[in-house]
Amino acid sequence: MLSDLAGWVQEVIERLGAVGVALLVVLENVFPPIPSEIVLPFAGFVAQRGDGSVVLMIVAATVGAVIGALILYYVAALIGPVRLGVFIAKFGKWFGVKPSDLVRAEQWFDRHAVAAVLLGRCVPLIRSVVSVPAGFRRMRLVRFVTYTALGSAVWNTVLIGAGAVLGNQWEKVEPYVAVLQWLVLAAIVLLLLRFGFMKLRRRV
Repeated sequence: MLSDLAGWVQEVIERLGAVGVALLVVLENVFPPIPSEIVLPFAGFVAQRGDGSVVLMIVAATVGAVIGALILYYVAALIGPVRLGVFIAKFGKWFGVKPSDLVRAEQWFDRHAVAAVLLGRCVPLIRSVVSVPAGFRRMRLVRFVTYTALGSAVWNTVLIGAGAVLGNQWEKVEPYVAVLQWLVLAAIVLLLLRFGFMKLRRRV
């Protein structure tokens, strides 16, 4: 399935160029199975081959990232903190989360919103998800768009640039991104384990 998806991604970019890159990045933000580690390096390869511009590919990918992030932002904003609070109050116990935990998480995001969005856009697995708390907390739209664009531009430049440098060996980028994803996943698991341990410790 992943092989078929990769083939489809390459076909879209071959046919539509920068427009295809923008559309794929929008989808990648709201539909994670579309892998940016294929979309972006291949876009760099296509540009290096002479069928486009590296700068244009980076701009297209960044525009797509902002649009995709805004979709998630508005979905979360429509749900709103009140509905989220009601959900946590009713079902949070099944996840080991209390309303007070949600309040602390909201306070943390309010204090670190800029860093969370800016740096989060450069981190695999977190890149799309960070738009959700920003929407829940109704982060100021200008700030959200600005820092989403900046963080996404860094990520896009690195991966598209790597694809352009590697040329027809652009697929070598994916294993490095995969390693980074596993490291991030391990860090998330450790944080969840720490959270669970602290909850148990408070009950004892």
